Amino acid sequence: MKAVRLHEYHRQPVVEEVPEPKAEGPFDVVVKLGGAGVCRTDLHIVEGQWAEKSGVTLPYTIGHENAGWVRETGSAVSNVEPGDTVILHPTPTCGLCHACRAGNDMHCEFGSFPGIDSDGGMAEYLLTSARACIKLDPATRPEDVAALADAGITAYHAVRKAVPQLYPGTVCVVNGAGGLGHIGIQSLRALTAATVVVVDRNAEALELAAELGADHTVLADGKQVDAVLDLTGGHGAEVVLDFVAEQGAQQDAFAMTRRDGSHFVIGYGGMLEIPAIDLIATERNVIGNLVGTYNDLAELMVLAQAGKVTLHTRKYPLDGALDALADLDAGRVRGRAILTP
Repeated sequence: MKAVRLHEYHRQPVVEEVPEPKAEGPFDVVVKLGGAGVCRTDLHIVEGQWAEKSGVTLPYTIGHENAGWVRETGSAVSNVEPGDTVILHPTPTCGLCHACRAGNDMHCEFGSFPGIDSDGGMAEYLLTSARACIKLDPATRPEDVAALADAGITAYHAVRKAVPQLYPGTVCVVNGAGGLGHIGIQSLRALTAATVVVVDRNAEALELAAELGADHTVLADGKQVDAVLDLTGGHGAEVVLDFVAEQGAQQDAFAMTRRDGSHFVIGYGGMLEIPAIDLIATERNVIGNLVGTYNDLAELMVLAQAGKVTLHTRKYPLDGALDALADLDAGRVRGRAILTP
């Protein structure tokens, strides 16, 4: 089968032939990919940012936003069968450790993260587990929902955590309206009554944000912090969801957060520097956000299949993976790039 393989950090992946995976374990599931999302994390992987954290052995197949059709199952799999349409939670888990028992699947002590620490889904087939599979309506096209497996679940998980702080009359800033941010806007509209302010340096992204229900849009032209403060009476927002967190956006996001507010760090790549006295004097919270739980993804798919959350995508063939990565890096993708193996 064809797969997008990374052989060396700081060099582009290659599309090459590799053996097809087989369902050898009792809970193994082999999925024929119908859609594989292209994420900024894939760019960071190529840059070597995940090398120490993942411990992966090169070469390997990248891609961690996956949906398709079940091709083969292990002997103990009972929740899906060949032919089923599925979206895959990004972290196959053990189900037995404390984190799994508590419902915090993404912190599983024995889980894996295909596309980051093992072979991922930018390929024709992917080996995963029964615990990662969420069965979908057969009419659902995997290419239309694949990115919800990471971009979607990550944005939804952050909004879900912020919901108790976003009662009517509050303000939430969405910093970055790209692949994750545009899902975050829709999740906020579905789950809260907060006023949504979207900040982005791309005018087209702000147009999309307005179409998706943003109450205010702010162009990141160097005056974005002042603009948000003006919109909030000088106080800042109760919640800031930072989907960028690099090139200075992370400092802006904290500055946009009001006293006793919460700054959710979702994007990454930069360094957040905050004097301890600023945290103490204002009691602002800085909260990390890593993908989401199996239940988060299941809830998000309910919203998606009801038409309340939709992905704006640009599709590429598997052989066009390098074009997709280049377009994402250059900011030419509106919404999410999807490979269709």
